[in-house]
Amino acid sequence: MKRTMLYRLMATLFVASAILSPGNAAAQVTLACARRVDIVAFLGDHLSEKLSAVGKLDQSTIVEIYAAESGNWTLLMSDISGRSCIILSGDSWESIPVLPKA
Repeated sequence: MKRTMLYRLMATLFVASAILSPGNAAAQVTLACARRVDIVAFLGDHLSEKLSAVGKLDQSTIVEIYAAESGNWTLLMSDISGRSCIILSGDSWESIPVLPKA
């Protein structure tokens, strides 16, 4: 179960990076983009989603996952200019505890 969730997250990040990179995929997708502060406020105020995970995609892009106790989640990508885009959203989010170091 844990390994499946990790593989799904990795696949999601791969798809998200393909969408944001220039080329045919980005030209065919309409993204919901706005200022990061506005999107984060909306996620918190309307969906009760809080920051659950964050990672650096490259020197100018951050990937964040916001999740609610209800299981709703949103994958957000932000650049250094403060522009953010909602890449994916869904339900049935489950947090996996951090594994102890070997």
